[in-house]
Amino acid sequence: QVQLVESGGGLVQAGGSLKLSCAASGSIFSINRMGWYRQAPGKQRELVAVIRSGDATNYADSVKGRFTISTDNAKKTVYLQMNNLKPEDTAVYYCGMSRRSFGPTDYWGQGTQVTVSS
Repeated sequence: QVQLVESGGGLVQAGGSLKLSCAASGSIFSINRMGWYRQAPGKQRELVAVIRSGDATNYADSVKGRFTISTDNAKKTVYLQMNNLKPEDTAVYYCGMSRRSFGPTDYWGQGTQVTVSS
């Protein structure tokens, strides 16, 4: 089992920055994919950014050039640096990790609220 704890959300003005963190514990040696997802009110959860073994990354088109996903050397924490935030980035952000490089997410964090005011 893998446990995920997110932190770093909050309220920020448009154009501002936030950095989210997700600390993993448990059987992290089995993890091959780490990602950030978000869910706005009334909308489905969507992929924001993902990083796979070998450090290959993918981003949603809406965040390219503004958000950066990274991990620490021990792969125990995944970060999401969010710059030039926009009101449409307002959502609950979830950390997700998987044993597989593609397919469903195996483990989820509890979510952290990000609110961007205009």
